[in-house]
Amino acid sequence: MTISSLSTQFAEIYQQQPTDFYFAPGRINLIGEHTDYNGGRVFPCAISLGTYAALKPRTDQTIRLYSVNFPEAGISEFTADQLEFVAQDWTSYPKGMFKFWQEHQHPFLHGFDILVQGNIPAGGGLSSSASIEMLFGKILTDQFQEPVDQLTLVKMGQEVENKFIGVQSGIMDQFAVGMGQAEQAILLDTNTLKYEMVPVHLQQYQIIIMNTNKKRTLADSKYNERRQECEEALKRLQTISDVTTLGALTKDEFDTLTYAIGDETLIKRARHAVFENQRTIQAVQALKNNQLQTFGHLMNASHISLEYDYEVTGIELDTLVHSAWQHGALGARMTGAGFGGCALALVAQDQTDNFMQAVNQDYQARIGYAADFYPAKIVAGPQKIH
Repeated sequence: MTISSLSTQFAEIYQQQPTDFYFAPGRINLIGEHTDYNGGRVFPCAISLGTYAALKPRTDQTIRLYSVNFPEAGISEFTADQLEFVAQDWTSYPKGMFKFWQEHQHPFLHGFDILVQGNIPAGGGLSSSASIEMLFGKILTDQFQEPVDQLTLVKMGQEVENKFIGVQSGIMDQFAVGMGQAEQAILLDTNTLKYEMVPVHLQQYQIIIMNTNKKRTLADSKYNERRQECEEALKRLQTISDVTTLGALTKDEFDTLTYAIGDETLIKRARHAVFENQRTIQAVQALKNNQLQTFGHLMNASHISLEYDYEVTGIELDTLVHSAWQHGALGARMTGAGFGGCALALVAQDQTDNFMQAVNQDYQARIGYAADFYPAKIVAGPQKIH
């Protein structure tokens, strides 16, 4: 996405030239899936796919929003005191940020004309909503010259999800987008919000995002089901132990306590939560030691656990990941909630074209339609662009 193309589109919609441009990334989770609500660690990073904005400040309080991705919605026009939630409407995310910005006693000095364009695949689980929230957080702090720190904006984004949109999501997505650094991933303890920035040196390898192009229809209902199963497993462990979360257990501790769970399905769910958290800690250590091969193996192990123990993958994700393994990926796994959405692969840079072609061929033969592939870099969080 270039500034000149954003300018051209802005001028077409608003009949004037924009003054400022912004970008906020999407995010992937490198490893540590379904650990966040089990008291474990996650390891996300911000990626080069994201959301762009071109804007011009207004002299009145009117806000006009237009998305290149939803041209049929036209221009949405409202004022800073008319911030109503509308289901299935992308403007609810910026409206939520405007609302909580004001509720936290920050001034809303004037309106804007804003054009937004994103290149994050819709429904792919790469956090387009958090990207929009953090984009508008950056716009507000920059345009109104308010010294609001990034973590406060991250928490504001989560408030938008929980209190305005009505989704009981954790803080990982906004955190990964808002706190992202180039070529670094974030080891985040979702309980305490303690985090560590970890350099990711991929050497001659490239991250390829593989999109199943299947909307995550089952993800929400199965997400709640898995959450309840983990809570029940923990409750049973607590009859013989004072453990507070599944993420607090080592593999050995889990092995000695497993008998108390007494149910095959619950044992599998809890085992994933415990082992995936340990894998995440090992993966970070591997990166620090420049052991990319070990990191790749841990990615593979993560997918196997999500496929067999947690059972959240589905035929589309499994087809992509298993094919990636066959066609030379150093590591590959699903990312996000599962049941569709995206997977990741680490692929040698000089093999990416062959890899994408081969995996897509396998996928089409098995699933009946094509997957999409996006080479991605690990980038910094929201920024003004020039």
